[in-house]
Amino acid sequence: MTVEGSSPDDYCYRHPKRVSYVLCQRCARTICGDCQIAAPVGVHCPECQAEAKARQPQSVRRAGRSGRWADAPVTYSLLATIVVVYLAQLLSGGIVTNLALYFPPLTPDQPWRMLTALFVHSERSFFHILFNGYSLWVLGTLLERLLGSGRFALLFMISGLGGSVAVLWLGYGQAVIGASGAIFGLFGALLVLQQSFGVSNPQLLIVLGLNLVLGFIVPGVSWQAHIGGLLVGLAIAWGLVKARDGEIPGGIPGVFGATTGALVLLTAARFVLL
Repeated sequence: MTVEGSSPDDYCYRHPKRVSYVLCQRCARTICGDCQIAAPVGVHCPECQAEAKARQPQSVRRAGRSGRWADAPVTYSLLATIVVVYLAQLLSGGIVTNLALYFPPLTPDQPWRMLTALFVHSERSFFHILFNGYSLWVLGTLLERLLGSGRFALLFMISGLGGSVAVLWLGYGQAVIGASGAIFGLFGALLVLQQSFGVSNPQLLIVLGLNLVLGFIVPGVSWQAHIGGLLVGLAIAWGLVKARDGEIPGGIPGVFGATTGALVLLTAARFVLL
């Protein structure tokens, strides 16, 4: 069966007629639902699972090398960009921050700010960039191996856009910076994907819940961006799971296209209603 929008890489390597968008975390081959074996984090194909059991020392050595740039190029590129931009912020005396931050009233003339704001962070709080950078490293290296680099990049950027759209509707007079909306989108996506694999992760729920609550308590934190990014991440991951099972017309391009289209319409609607 051929599903519209699917490429040859979107078929299970063991069952060539089955569409799937899930990759084995170890070998990065596409695997369908019947071939997915839940691991402590993510899923493995039957061959990698058998190898892990037969060669435990070798498995440990491989895990120690999982942080290489080649394993998650988008994640490390995003981290490098955030660090370089932060240094530019410090050296420019606020000029870079002002050029990139998102302030909703500027949206009609400067819509790119809805995305550039993801890469600038508070110059007065090193914790801001430290938390977002660490979260991106932990979640990104995992999700990029599960989804592939292209899909992960779209997940990150569209979740960040969702955070900006939420600020547009719920915090119109606020200027915001930071990748927190995108980070919450990654949290939401991982939660949905792990549930689809049959993996229970109460620790993830606790961390997510605590950070959501802190967004309402700590002054100067944009809870709107957190909520918006989280909802978009949940929606995209849900769509990916449905697309894996052939229940979404248009496959994976349809998931990302529909989500982006909805956010564009919400942005336009906000200014129609002003």
